[in-house]
Amino acid sequence: MSSTYVPMIPCNVAGPLGVLHLPRLWLKVSLEARGKLASGYPGIGGGFDQMVIAGLGLTPEAVRKFVADKKPTYAEFETWVKAQSGVKLDRASVYKLNQSLLGYHHDADTVKSLLKATGYPDNGSVLGAAVELNALDDWATFHAEVLK
Repeated sequence: MSSTYVPMIPCNVAGPLGVLHLPRLWLKVSLEARGKLASGYPGIGGGFDQMVIAGLGLTPEAVRKFVADKKPTYAEFETWVKAQSGVKLDRASVYKLNQSLLGYHHDADTVKSLLKATGYPDNGSVLGAAVELNALDDWATFHAEVLK
């Protein structure tokens, strides 16, 4: 069994708060805090992670510290998020954030690279939204590290 893990929660999954990517963010930061995040995956990266953190009105430092110090379950993490001063969890803010995540597309070079790495042709048969491409990348990485 691997001592590191590919974060298999997709970007387009939400928990009870309704915020897409939040469960994946919790998993990545949790794995990183324990030295168990697979190589090549940041605990808090510059893409969806930053979009969610900023969209909710949190800071990367606060998220990282809480997860590292408390080792929360996902329910405990959502409870902490709700309790943060200035957090934006109203319906309109969550909808806007989720739409920005679902509508995000990687640049052309990243799309080409991800399609090649995951074994898909660059012929328009894969729509190319970042949430789909990131999932394909996770599955290919998981296969290479665990199933192959």
